[in-house]
Amino acid sequence: MKLLSPSGLGTRPTTSRVREAVMNLLSPRISGSNWLELCSGSGVMSCEALQRGAKKIVAVERNSKTARICKANLLKTASGIKEQIEIEVVQKELISWLKNGSTPKIPKTFISDKPLSRKGFDLIYFDPPYESTLYLPVLKELHRGIWLNRNALLICELSKENRLLAPQPWVKRDRRVYGNTAILLLSLPSHHPVDIDSMQQQINQQ
Repeated sequence: MKLLSPSGLGTRPTTSRVREAVMNLLSPRISGSNWLELCSGSGVMSCEALQRGAKKIVAVERNSKTARICKANLLKTASGIKEQIEIEVVQKELISWLKNGSTPKIPKTFISDKPLSRKGFDLIYFDPPYESTLYLPVLKELHRGIWLNRNALLICELSKENRLLAPQPWVKRDRRVYGNTAILLLSLPSHHPVDIDSMQQQINQQ
């Protein structure tokens, strides 16, 4: 399925290599999950999660033009899915939205005509511009707010040159490098940390 791309709007789409690697790594956990994408851009990672069985998608994107593209891509992807799903694209500044701690309602043009349930998320994908200073403030707000379900996993996409040290109580679970991109997997100890090795073993056995 060909998705729209916000060319010329200053976005940096996740490469196909990174998308495939991340989705393979997360595949045992995506089906039936609540998925949150921060700095979503065109929403390509949310579309990938939707195709793999995520039941609730929230994508947050500040740029209004990019948010509209993200919405169009998610609706296009969702059109081929029979199961009922919840989708919302939030066009807001990220830190203020996290501090507010509320989930917007779904317009009736979306898949569901009911408000999104105020439950936490199982998987959170965070992909700001590589030069962004958002990493630490977002980690702080995600910890302070009620955003993570039990056993939730935060996936940060960043430059391989960025040796981000997650502040306590975040725990580093894994860090993988694909070309110029690094993927950092974090969790909170109070959420029963994820066993990444077991996840990889499940993937290898498939």
